[in-house]
Amino acid sequence: MTQAHPVASALPVVWRKATDSNPNDDCVECGTLEDGVVVTRDSKNPHGPALAFPAAKFYAFTAAVAAGTLVPVTE
Repeated sequence: MTQAHPVASALPVVWRKATDSNPNDDCVECGTLEDGVVVTRDSKNPHGPALAFPAAKFYAFTAAVAAGTLVPVTE
């Protein structure tokens, strides 16, 4: 289950972003909570909200992105 946290900077996590991310900080930062849950936040708004994902779901998503196997959503 995805869970929202209202203040990302209050979470006990070390935030990281991809080494080849945008130099203007237009990227998503990730961290791992003590229980293994992966949290994400907008690097431009570090005190804003964070989303938390079960690790298996997050890593399945990132693997699909890397493999290019995601199907675009159309509205």
